Order: sequence, then structure tokens, then C-alpha cells
Amino acid sequence: MHRLLYRGSDTHAWLVDVIGLLAEIADACDLTLPERYIRPIGLVGTGAILDVGHLPVYKSAGIPVPAIWGRTRSHAERLAQAHGIPRVYDTLDELLADPDVAVVDIAVVPEAQVEIALRALGAGKDVMCQKPLALDVDEAARVVARADELGRKVAVQQQMRYEEGMRAAKAMIGRGWIGQVTTISFEVNIDTDLAGWGWLGGVPQLEIYFHSIHYVDTLRAFLGEPSRVFGTQWRLPGQKPVGETRTVSVLMYPGDVRGLIHSNQENLAGDNEARFRIDGSEGAIRGTLGLLSDYPHGRPDTLELWSRVMPTDGWLPYPVTRRWVPDAFLGPVGSLLRAMKDGGEPESGARDNLKTLRLVEALYRSGETGQVVAIEAEAP
Repeated sequence: MHRLLYRGSDTHAWLVDVIGLLAEIADACDLTLPERYIRPIGLVGTGAILDVGHLPVYKSAGIPVPAIWGRTRSHAERLAQAHGIPRVYDTLDELLADPDVAVVDIAVVPEAQVEIALRALGAGKDVMCQKPLALDVDEAARVVARADELGRKVAVQQQMRYEEGMRAAKAMIGRGWIGQVTTISFEVNIDTDLAGWGWLGGVPQLEIYFHSIHYVDTLRAFLGEPSRVFGTQWRLPGQKPVGETRTVSVLMYPGDVRGLIHSNQENLAGDNEARFRIDGSEGAIRGTLGLLSDYPHGRPDTLELWSRVMPTDGWLPYPVTRRWVPDAFLGPVGSLLRAMKDGGEPESGARDNLKTLRLVEALYRSGETGQVVAIEAEAP
């Protein structure tokens, strides 16, 4: 149970109390993976996300990467040389036959991911998939069903819910610091060269599947499953990408609880911003996602708390010390490695991710029809 903070005249005591409480929050954000969970990971794919996200965090966590395979060998060789990966394979079958590879980490286009995941599961490997797991819930469900059949584990790299600001905010909510959550909102205005991302510029459904899916998944991590959703998606006149670049998504929960997402990928003014806010009955939490404010270099993330429970005497900054990329990438893979050893489902498991994909599909369906879409509760 948290302690109440009364500043009064004893400022020193107040500061000591605040520091102690924030240290508890920092402990809740710790993604450190004990050595007993470490298993070697083989890579499939050669995209930039491996270079800036997966591989740096694997190195910092002490996770060995013995092998890599990609369609273009020269790209795989470049990554291997840059990150000290000892073996570059010519075929996927060679990597899947490697006894040193316990987990196959897939980072390819979603159209190719399902079949590679099924082959990896059939080869007796546990699997780390990129988001989106698939562009169709039924296709993604094939991976879940095959993993169940073979007794293997599959996780999805939905890492935003592990970003330090998100973890800290959830820990604060769990301690009752802002009372009952009423609204969580994301406001993103950024200038992203989506057309310059090759294949991504040509996909018909773009922004939610490949960006706002992070916010949808994070809202689920905080609030659970909504009862209804409403979404609208549109394009900027003359834009190069085929798919939508601006979206508004609303997740509606029983009573007066809402999740709101406004994401604009075509901010012509260049004054990039990415903010979130969590309002509750006794306070609020607000913060920024520094990565998106200056992509791809990024800035530090921020988090602040205002509370009548503490109380905080205004907005109290929380010292965010890690970044979304690469640090949060350890969250999903850590949940996979823990499940492999301890049993149970990974927190970021493929079964859980089906629910995120289901909401994404419902938001697109709402955009097509202009109607609120009901989300049916799953049978127990």
C-alpha cells in the first residue's frame, strides 16, 4: 500500500518519501532478465529494426545470437559483421536445423511471417514475431493453433507497453495514485517518410496496422478489452503512400471509460510531437514519446504525475532513464523466454495479440462503414 505524502513544513521528509516511492516505480519498470532465462536466438530477416532495436538490446541483456538468415545474403553479412553474429546461412532450413538456436526471431514483411513462423514451430523452435503478426486475424490464428498443437511458445514484438513511461504509469495507477482511470489518450503529429519505406508505401491499410497498432495494444494492456470501437481513417491530398496516413480511433469501455488515439503521419509543419495523457478520478499522468519527436534519433521520454492522493504539489516529474527503442524491445522477448522456462503464456504472446489484431480489423471496418462496431466478448 502506498504512503500518503503531506508536504507541510518538512520539505526534507517529503522529498525522502517521494524518492522512496519513485524508487518503487522504477523497480516495477525493471526489465532485467535473470541469467537462468537466457537462451540463444537466431534471426530471420535483415531489416533496420534488427539493427537498431533487437540486436542492441540482446547484446545488453547477454542474449547470444549465433546465426542469421535473410533473403539477401549481403545484407545478412553486414548485420553479422556489425553485431558479431558468427554464422550466416544460405537457407532458412539451415538456420532451423541449427541446434544452437532455441528461438527464431522473425523480422520480415507480415505477408511472409506466418509461413516462416509455422516452419520454425515445426522445426521445434519457439518463435518471436514482428508486429503485425499478420494482416488477417484468421491467418494469425494459424500460428497460435500450431503452437498449441506442438507445445511451443510464440510472442509478438509489441514493445510499446514495455516503454518505461508506460510501465511507470501503469505502476502508478496500480498504486491508486490517480484513482479510477477514465480516459487514456495518444496525440501524435509527426512527419514520416512512409513512401520512402519501400513496400510500406504501397500497402492499402497503413497507419493503424503499422503504427497505431502500438497504441491499440497499449490501451489493451491498461484497460483490457473494449465493448465497442469507432474509427475513421483518411489520406492527405497528393500524398505518395497508398494507404491512410491519418486516423482517429476510439475504444469504448463500459461506463464512462474511453481510449482515444489521434495519429497524423503527414505533419507538413514539421513540429513533431507525440504525447499521451491518462486521466483519473484523483489525478492525471502525462508524458511524451521522444522517439517520435525526432525520429529516428529520438529524444528522452518524459513522464509527469499530478495527484490528489499523493499529493504532488503540482506536476511531479518521474525520471525516465530508458528509451522506447531499443530498451523496450527486451519486454516481449523477455516474456517469451520466461514462459519457455516457467510455463504459461508470454505476456506479449500471440494469443494475446490476436485481440489487438481483432480491434485493428474492427477499427478499419468502422472506417469503411462509418458505424460504431461492437466487440463481442470471447467465450471463456
